[in-house]
Amino acid sequence: MTTRQDRSNIGRGRRMLPGLLLLACLPAFSQMYKWTDAQGTVHYTDTPPPATKASQIRTPAPGAPSGQALPYELARAVKASPVTLYTTTQAACAGCDQGRALLRARGIPYTEKTVDSDDDKEQLRQLTGKLELPLLVVGSRKVAGFQDAAWQATLNAAAYPRSAQLPRGYQYAAPESAAPAGASVPTPPARARSTPPANDAAAQAAEQQLRAPAPKPANAPANAPPGFQF
Repeated sequence: MTTRQDRSNIGRGRRMLPGLLLLACLPAFSQMYKWTDAQGTVHYTDTPPPATKASQIRTPAPGAPSGQALPYELARAVKASPVTLYTTTQAACAGCDQGRALLRARGIPYTEKTVDSDDDKEQLRQLTGKLELPLLVVGSRKVAGFQDAAWQATLNAAAYPRSAQLPRGYQYAAPESAAPAGASVPTPPARARSTPPANDAAAQAAEQQLRAPAPKPANAPANAPPGFQF
């Protein structure tokens, strides 16, 4: 037999059920707002501020699952110092594999660019002046060649979290060409050359040496593209 008290408890449970379902459906990360009050104090809140001029500092990053955003500390580092990894598919590059594994183990969102075509190589030369892979670019910082300690220190200096904080289900974007088809590649300025006197044999020999192709590095793999260093 159901008493009046039992019927009251059942009704209260039914009224609470929609609220519980709503809480279960909320996203794991809410939008964060940064705003300054009239006294000049900076606030970080997950609710819209009273003022209209507020900057949203937690926005979904490329590759993040729909409806989820990066944690505040990670999103701030991504916005201030985006990470780009330059690799190649033309030859075995152990450093490229190690660098990619380090970034993923630490949960660093990054864009990967491949250096395969002549335009790709020219783009790489514009960045560092040489063809050395892998190349890690963190904001304005560049580290050529894989060096675990140097890469970790560069990420630390850019205020990236030291442990992975990526949302569950995060997907990294597929690698893309460093110089996509149709993109303009900056042309390096031509070097001024002085014409040596006709009777200056030493100067003529030096001029011919400058025109000769650069030798292949001694430590490059047998199947490495000409000029690449690993």
